[in-house]
Amino acid sequence: MKIKYLVMLLVATLLTSNIYAETSADEVVKIDTIWTNKKGKKTKKPVIMRNGEIIKTGYNYGPLPAIAFDADKGFQLGALLNIYDFGDGSTYPNPRQHWYFEASFFTKGSQLFVVAYDNKFSIPGVRFSSSLAITNDKAMDFYGFNGYASYYDHAAVKIGKDKKSDAPQFTPKYRFKRLALLFKTDFVGNLWNKKLFWEAGYHFSYFNIGDINRAKINKNKADNKKFPADVPTIYKQYCDWGIIPEKEANGGFCSEVRLGLMFDTRDKEGAPSRGVWAEAHMMLAPKWLGTTNPYYRYSATFRHYVPIVKNDVLTFAYRINYEGTIGKSAPWYVLPYITTVGPSYDRDGMGGFRTVRGIMRSRVQGLDMAMYNAEFRWRFVKFTLWKQNIAFGLNIFSDGTMVTREYDMSFKRKESDFASVADYTKAKDEYDAYMKMGTGHDRPHITVGGGLRFIMNQNFIVCAEYGLPVSKFSKNPKIKNQDGNGAFYLNVGYLF
Repeated sequence: MKIKYLVMLLVATLLTSNIYAETSADEVVKIDTIWTNKKGKKTKKPVIMRNGEIIKTGYNYGPLPAIAFDADKGFQLGALLNIYDFGDGSTYPNPRQHWYFEASFFTKGSQLFVVAYDNKFSIPGVRFSSSLAITNDKAMDFYGFNGYASYYDHAAVKIGKDKKSDAPQFTPKYRFKRLALLFKTDFVGNLWNKKLFWEAGYHFSYFNIGDINRAKINKNKADNKKFPADVPTIYKQYCDWGIIPEKEANGGFCSEVRLGLMFDTRDKEGAPSRGVWAEAHMMLAPKWLGTTNPYYRYSATFRHYVPIVKNDVLTFAYRINYEGTIGKSAPWYVLPYITTVGPSYDRDGMGGFRTVRGIMRSRVQGLDMAMYNAEFRWRFVKFTLWKQNIAFGLNIFSDGTMVTREYDMSFKRKESDFASVADYTKAKDEYDAYMKMGTGHDRPHITVGGGLRFIMNQNFIVCAEYGLPVSKFSKNPKIKNQDGNGAFYLNVGYLF
């Protein structure tokens, strides 16, 4: 879940006064700390420590402003609340149950509202998770299908200044508007030895999609930009060319059942340092279940955490993911999502902070897509302060993705679909010119980068990272700068 406020948290932590000495590995001790009750009477309260960390118990509350930065979304302003229930501490650092609430607004026109709940004890042997997420994007990123096959004109993003207002003008070519509502309820149960689990859930989503409202965006002075009316968007052109079918152009309902298996030997969930976490899912969205444009998809993910220096000091972690479609097609608006089962919810797909850092958000879309992440995680300092377990870490990484089965980008409109032969010829010529600029087929999109993390109680993790696409330095003009110029993120958690 997102927790995006670093400065206030660090200041509050550093101003606290009770510091505990670390214990040796695997040692469990009780340390008395002095505290004062409301009547002014001093008494002693035991604090339990293991491996140099205080074992958290009971409820822990985290109301915070949500302040972050994402190169794809801009600065984020909002509020959030985390509530962790650690019970008697026997499950720490994993909570027994967790509530999360967030309302956030981004300077590039996005809005996010999330309510989520995760419970591990109410149903014996079964984990229950549910969430509702609403995202409203006035100018959502859309760069076309099949990666490098869809040319990104990086040199024309900023196209000048408005003659009247002198405000900068940007091409609206790679934008569309999208309202997405995502609701899900998932169950995860033990099959064998608390390592092999079954997964089952129901996911409902609604997408309301259209071309961007330039007049409304241009009136918003906070955006400090204008989208000229005479520049067509890729979304609109794809609709005119028939690449995006008319029945899918404006979105629809997705009513979906997810079934899967999970193998999990992680030592902890928030910041694992050893173990394997592997999942395989089927997503079934038939017409009779209420889906507007039915589809069947699957997902497989393998994650491995290899300790290099014990006690979480240095870990090598990698993730391999494959998202696939059964059959010839799936509605285009479900392709930019990485599918999940459990406490998380679906996120935007290949490109951006949660998938391939340093590449533009959802840059790579196709019927089948592969992805990898590999990174070294070094926790260079660890201590306890104000009854909180604090650590700082550095990481270096490389991410990558590519389309392995292409979305059909053929021109599907007929001459009779246009008002005149001249309009048909113009549209066909524009399509041919656009397709010639791309590579024809996708190639690997690779990034490298690094970052810093602040970690509290193994669950509260704030990060600052920068990723740089390798394509920026390519000698091939059809690949050079096709993934952007790099991106900085101030966000939460580890990717996996």
